[in-house]
Amino acid sequence: MQLYDRTLGQWLEHWAKETPDREAIVYSDRNLRFTWAQLNERVDNMAKGLISIGVERGTHVGLWAANVPDWLTILYACAKIGAVCVTVNTNYRQSELEYLCRNADLHTLCIVNGEKDSDFVQMTYTMLPELRTCQRGHLYSERFPVMRNVVYVGQEKFRGMYNTAELLLLGDNIPQQILTDLEAQVGCHDVVNMQYTSGTTGFPKGVMLTHYNIANNGYLTGEHMQFTGEDKLCCCVPLFHCFGVVLATMNTLTHGCTQVMVERFDPLIVLASVHKERCTALYGVPTMFIAELNHPMFDLFDMSSLRTGIMAGSLCPVELMRQVQERMYMRITSVYGLTETSPGMTQTRIDDSFQARCNTVGRDYEFTEVRIIDPETGKECPTGTQGEMCCRGYNVMKGYYNNPKATDEVIDADGFLHSGDLGVKDEDGNYCITGRIKDMIIRGGENIYPREIEEYLYRLDGVQDVQVAGLPSPKYGETVAAFIIRREGSGLQEEDVTDFCRGQIARYKIPKYVFFIDEFPMTGSGKIQKFKLKELGVQLCREHGVVIV
Repeated sequence: MQLYDRTLGQWLEHWAKETPDREAIVYSDRNLRFTWAQLNERVDNMAKGLISIGVERGTHVGLWAANVPDWLTILYACAKIGAVCVTVNTNYRQSELEYLCRNADLHTLCIVNGEKDSDFVQMTYTMLPELRTCQRGHLYSERFPVMRNVVYVGQEKFRGMYNTAELLLLGDNIPQQILTDLEAQVGCHDVVNMQYTSGTTGFPKGVMLTHYNIANNGYLTGEHMQFTGEDKLCCCVPLFHCFGVVLATMNTLTHGCTQVMVERFDPLIVLASVHKERCTALYGVPTMFIAELNHPMFDLFDMSSLRTGIMAGSLCPVELMRQVQERMYMRITSVYGLTETSPGMTQTRIDDSFQARCNTVGRDYEFTEVRIIDPETGKECPTGTQGEMCCRGYNVMKGYYNNPKATDEVIDADGFLHSGDLGVKDEDGNYCITGRIKDMIIRGGENIYPREIEEYLYRLDGVQDVQVAGLPSPKYGETVAAFIIRREGSGLQEEDVTDFCRGQIARYKIPKYVFFIDEFPMTGSGKIQKFKLKELGVQLCREHGVVIV
């Protein structure tokens, strides 16, 4: 294995030359297909279109969309110009959108219609009312002085906005040599992608990631699953998150294989895409795999082409991993990391034992150093001792955008990035994530790690998914609460949960409060927002007249 100095544009052109007729991107549900040569040509046209509206080296271009066909076209177009593609969470509401646009100094914002109950077009007009009266390309906003353009990703026309069809036409007026000259200036250590942290613990920060960071992380991720150009990866995780744009997209880009896209997660479309395209790999967060396995039409689809994949984004239940292997024929791997590490720090390998793949998050990525560090002393912990997961290497971000103070708070003087997650290293060199420093529940002086209780409760019949969080307690400081999604048809009750725990786990770990809910509050990337679970628990107690003790 090795690290490559290629930029994203150079990787794209490599496959356009080496395997021009191999499919690069497929949307199976609408039979839309791009070969590597076709994708490269469209990217060049899009890049020239962006140049025509003032995008240049270092320009920040926001992309606010689900996994639409031109998402990757815009990313690679920015990469060739030397611009920075800033991914925008599709779950953002008005204030979050405006915060990011201002914080990231966006010059151009690319949007789609919207998602669920969010109208992106209307939200953009609310943010930039000047669009309704200004000529395209001549936007000036006092609130957003850097913003110059809004591009609608699609055929529809909106006042003050370009659309992608018009952008491609404008690009015809830009000589290819201008793009070629810009490409020649792009280096692998330039920032190409800025992702905003999910905001599970506070205000999002712009994580600056380079070509070198993300292309190599994607490459090594694929190597751990023995990817070749013949593989077909079904990607149903959002591209605005590192899981989608790095572990999936950069994996396929660096291996020259096919990315079978799902625009927005739907378990039926995922199953149908795997079946129709004979996908060899599938990614997802645990809740996605649960939805697929529990879909009433699951048995109608042939999953036998699958051989591997990744389950990540949140802690993965052992029983779920077992079901995925048995019913979906996948030697599933786990990746642990965070946006700031591009994201992979550790990964299980496809040829690891079932025990290692189910119970650990694997070993360090090559060319990185992962250490378990005692948060109090700053010293490295011995094998088997819990501490904070920290990482140093090619994958560590360039820093938080315009926030050196926050950068210095997470990257220490020795270059190690501190994750905020707790872990343990075993004698085989594998890591286990035991919780998050801020998620840890301290009840009457006892440290309680939610993961341990969650793994136990997953074994209870009727539990489809479970999360454990601490509620504020006047007596103990914090007390344990379990939030459970029941399996369909289950009549599971609170007393069933406590009876299942009694005598099996320490009394102080038994959930004092049990809530049955329909879904967990999540970030757009599929991470459980435990702070919102805590708020929900307090609210439900108040509504039912329950006093937290």
